[in-house]
Amino acid sequence: MTIRRLQPEGRLAGAVVHGNTVYLAGQVADDPTLDAEGQTADILRQIDALLAEAGTDKSRLLSCQVFLKDIRDVDGMNRAWDAWLDRANPPARATVEAKLVDPRWAVEITGIAALA
Repeated sequence: MTIRRLQPEGRLAGAVVHGNTVYLAGQVADDPTLDAEGQTADILRQIDALLAEAGTDKSRLLSCQVFLKDIRDVDGMNRAWDAWLDRANPPARATVEAKLVDPRWAVEITGIAALA
């Protein structure tokens, strides 16, 4: 079974496809000056692009993990999430507060999806 690495750069790939599964690396906003809602929207755009490159889409997400620098940002993150979510096919999701690598990042999201 082949392994395909999408958008590899340095020490990680943006996603790895193995079998019928896509594993997303932790995605962070391109613009860390945005608030949590803006960063989340940017990250979800990146996830859409990675899933498309892998040959699938958000309706095939199995699970997502959301890491927030400050759990008080959950409402802003959820506004962006709810606007993006395929309500007919929501993934399992966990949301936790965590210290992120770059203090400018408010949100990081990772996930696992099935291929279409």
